[in-house]
Amino acid sequence: MKALITGASSGLGKDMAIILNDMGYDVILVARNIKKLEKIAKSMSGNVEIIDTDISSTYNCMKLYNKVKKEDIEIVINSAGFGLFGEFDETKIDKEMDMIDTNIKGVHILTKLFLKDFKEKNRGYILNVASAAAFLPGPLMSTYYATKAYVLHLTEAIYEELRRDKSNVYIGALCPGPVDTNFNKVAGVEFSLKSLESTKVAKYAIDKMFQKKCIIIPGFTTKLGIFSSRFVPRKLLLKISYNIQRKKSK
Repeated sequence: MKALITGASSGLGKDMAIILNDMGYDVILVARNIKKLEKIAKSMSGNVEIIDTDISSTYNCMKLYNKVKKEDIEIVINSAGFGLFGEFDETKIDKEMDMIDTNIKGVHILTKLFLKDFKEKNRGYILNVASAAAFLPGPLMSTYYATKAYVLHLTEAIYEELRRDKSNVYIGALCPGPVDTNFNKVAGVEFSLKSLESTKVAKYAIDKMFQKKCIIIPGFTTKLGIFSSRFVPRKLLLKISYNIQRKKSK
């Protein structure tokens, strides 16, 4: 049994890879930072493969898939992604395009390629890491929120297609709120709410994945917030979201 995890050099990707490895899965760790991947691999047992690549590139995604497609991969976790804080007209467009390519394009390509293989075998798991941000408007982090909405809606649509096909293949979206990872540093924010422990979120995500839950939301507070947002007028929700985002500013 093998699992491929992108964004495996830190945060949720790393923690989910460790959990799967502890469960007996051979893992393929994918990220850009080769030194971090090597360090993580040394702490694992069984067969561990590391691939240093940037999945924001279509070419790299295809190359990654072609490299591993003949291996008996049962699980694919698309965890690579990052955020960016700031008003839309002030954030750097190059950074935003990199974010769109990583958070959307990379997830889209790898999901499509592995889904075709999984459907042919009629088994397999794909877990796409979205965010609680996918359910809300995101002033001051507009591009990030939009990318995660794409991941959530794409995943839900595929989930329904698989259900109607009566397929044994699973796809789901992990939608956590604040998690104590390196995300904050990269995005340039500080969460005003208490962050969940990454290892606990990772364990919860893996458990729910194997239960084939479509949308996975760790934490009662996050669940309550997402549920309550359905009953708030859109303009008021924008104001609330803006004030929450502003408190994150360093």
